[in-house]
Amino acid sequence: YGVGNIQAFLNLFKRIGVEARRANTPEGLSGACRLVLPGVGHFDHAMQQLNDSGMRPRLEELVLIAQVPVVGICVGMQMMAQGSDEGALPGLNWVPGRVRAFARQPQCAVLPMPHMGWNELHPRSRSKLFQKGFEDGMQFYFLHSYFFDAEDKKDVAATASYGLEFDAVVSRGHIHGVQCHPEK
Repeated sequence: YGVGNIQAFLNLFKRIGVEARRANTPEGLSGACRLVLPGVGHFDHAMQQLNDSGMRPRLEELVLIAQVPVVGICVGMQMMAQGSDEGALPGLNWVPGRVRAFARQPQCAVLPMPHMGWNELHPRSRSKLFQKGFEDGMQFYFLHSYFFDAEDKKDVAATASYGLEFDAVVSRGHIHGVQCHPEK
């Protein structure tokens, strides 16, 4: 849909032997058995790009009706919320919650923005995403000024800290989102 670091994911998948392809039309999504929704930049810009791409109806059909597993990365995760402090457009509303600005949180007001660099991820023990190959405190790369605030904390698969503990990974059924950059 024109937003995101698609090539980094294609390179990663190739390196680990996973077949993957880029979709830039609704037809390009045909046959997808798993989806990655990347995003970089501003929430409203990403939502507008997705809306203008013509891909949103097909994407929602695959995710909400066919229940194709999806993972949103960075702004792709934030787009799964109901909305964001960063903009006025509604989000996809796939995982109830709102994207909040770190700078508006009193405990984060003095911290440099964006939150950038390697940080520990703390998986929740019940999350199926972290049952194999992940340990508490593993380091992942973050670059963001906004964070997902899940309405139902049962949807939180992992947290991280930056002035406050924030929802860094959400998981609701087959819908997942990660604030960090696993491709790094």
